Amino acid sequence: MNIQDDGLKDSLRLERATPTILYLLKNKCRVVILSHRGRPSSKDGKNLSLKKASLELSKLIGQKIFFFSSFNVKKIRETILKQPLGEVSMLENLRFQKGEESNSASFAKKLSLLGSVYVNDAFAVSHRKNASVEAITRFLPSYAGFEMESEIDAFKKVTTRARKPLVLILGGVKIADKVGVIKKFYSKANFILTGGGVANTFFVAKRIPIGQSLYDKDSLSIAKKWSKSKKIVIPEDVIVSDGSIYDVGPKTVKRYSEIIKKAKTIIWNGPMGYIENKKFQAGTLGIAKAVGKSKDFSIVGGGETTSLILKNNLQKNVSFLSIGGGAMLEYLSGKKLPGLVALDKHK
Repeated sequence: MNIQDDGLKDSLRLERATPTILYLLKNKCRVVILSHRGRPSSKDGKNLSLKKASLELSKLIGQKIFFFSSFNVKKIRETILKQPLGEVSMLENLRFQKGEESNSASFAKKLSLLGSVYVNDAFAVSHRKNASVEAITRFLPSYAGFEMESEIDAFKKVTTRARKPLVLILGGVKIADKVGVIKKFYSKANFILTGGGVANTFFVAKRIPIGQSLYDKDSLSIAKKWSKSKKIVIPEDVIVSDGSIYDVGPKTVKRYSEIIKKAKTIIWNGPMGYIENKKFQAGTLGIAKAVGKSKDFSIVGGGETTSLILKNNLQKNVSFLSIGGGAMLEYLSGKKLPGLVALDKHK
């Protein structure tokens, strides 16, 4: 079974994987968990171990998890087969192994020897062609877990069954990551609200000074094409520090909130400012509260955005909090996610 564990959203992702694990245990299965965390290098490898995650997941499912710190498929398989039904095992961070990110078929085949059925419950990495995401499905009957199904269902609500007015909120540093989403939703959305580096790029496209602020030079030509669109809304005021824009201002929060209030469907990915610093979180928190007040369908995702929602205990006010960042953007832009394409072949 593949789940995703990464950074500040560890607990949410582990919690979301729990129903699938409990279902498998209820049906007398041995569960072997495959997972990732971060981008390991010789310097930070120890900090990206999944040992701590295995202990946290153990508390969530209410039983001990056997953790394999070293990777030796033969020994792991022998150990697992000696375990009674209903036991759970977890492998160390698969990104410690060279064959994982290169989508090695031989590495995937080794992983397949540890089970008889594969379950993908890791939507967050399903946009990556990794061995435990795509190649492994060539060797085992493969299915989507409950978390994966809930993500897909939520995204179908906004891609094929969205009610209008539809409001798209895009922030973060790079507009390049959001270009596909804007193109896909341009005709569907009533408003596209911008913040962060995305807004800065539109400022530059409109020849509005941004000082030393971050913007996406590579996407400037695209931003210029959309710069006169009434659908794309840029901030009315911003918070400036040391010559750079770090957040949207109170007038913008008020205007955006009024637009959000009238929406029937809300899609949000990316913060409105530099939320790593608490001094510049007001804009993003203001938008989060506006989204939370909506009684209609809202879907929120993206690493920093989701983390801020969780830190401020606002997740209950969002219809669906996605664990996907890049996967969310690629799905919304209409791209085929390798992990989902692989599962479709087994239907």
